[in-house]
Amino acid sequence: MNGLCLHALRATAATNALEHAADIAYVQEWLGHANIATTRLYDRRKSRPEDSPTFRVSY
Repeated sequence: MNGLCLHALRATAATNALEHAADIAYVQEWLGHANIATTRLYDRRKSRPEDSPTFRVSY
């Protein structure tokens, strides 16, 4: 197994849309979520290790 699953693809698509200024309500509708809290679970913008200052430290 390569670690790729439907939820990872959906999270990537949702995060990409939100990074490119899509409204979260639009993404919610697009993903078919009844509750916006579910859509927020798919938003990975805040969990990007490459944006962390510790990711940029050279050892």
